[in-house]
Amino acid sequence: MPISSPATHILGVIPARWGSTRFPGKPLHAIAGKPLVQHVWERCQQCSLLDDILVATDDVRIMEAVTAFGGKAVMTSPDHPTGTDRIAEAVRSVPQATHIVNIQGDEPLIDPGLIDLLASAMANDPALDMATAANPLDPADPAVHDPNVVKVVTALNGRALYFSRSPLPFFRNVVPGLPVLRHKGIYAYRRAFLERFVTWPPSPMEQAESLEQLRALENGASITVILTADISSGVDTPEQAREVERMLGKSC
Repeated sequence: MPISSPATHILGVIPARWGSTRFPGKPLHAIAGKPLVQHVWERCQQCSLLDDILVATDDVRIMEAVTAFGGKAVMTSPDHPTGTDRIAEAVRSVPQATHIVNIQGDEPLIDPGLIDLLASAMANDPALDMATAANPLDPADPAVHDPNVVKVVTALNGRALYFSRSPLPFFRNVVPGLPVLRHKGIYAYRRAFLERFVTWPPSPMEQAESLEQLRALENGASITVILTADISSGVDTPEQAREVERMLGKSC
């Protein structure tokens, strides 16, 4: 998946904030002897298309931990309403970056190949504003009706039409082979688009669904959705952290 332009500089940014209602200090929670954020960093190190990697944080403890394991971190405001706003601030410290991949700081099992696919899609298609990913679900899977599982529908060319916490699409008729697509919270942006995005106010559908990617769609953005078999999920609770540790132990 070569990059077509030698002037392209792709920056991977891992947002990692201290505050969490269910799991305060989550980025530094130890999993298999390493902070959670270090596992994400090491996955990014396996990518072939990231020119640089940066952790964007709001807490000096996280910044010090990242520096201690050899990573790069930048302090950002604790008042950002979204992770995208935090990333936009962090990107200002890397003026040469042309494209940005937002890698969730709580996904220690993220597939490096998926990160590269998003980076390649963005760098090789100048018409794209954003790229994201989704994995197919069986329409009978209970997750289809779970509002914590975000769904997406796409046009025939793979562009996103809508994201929702509701079942999407609604199957009034059986369509053999048509899956439900579970959205994965990873994004890639063209830098100029990211800088515009954070100047727009929250949009009506974004506020209704509490999904900031709808702000992009409501403002006419072009978002491609890459299908993936990667079903890794984020760590939102200490119980999920223990499950990830068990999975990492099996893979050793």
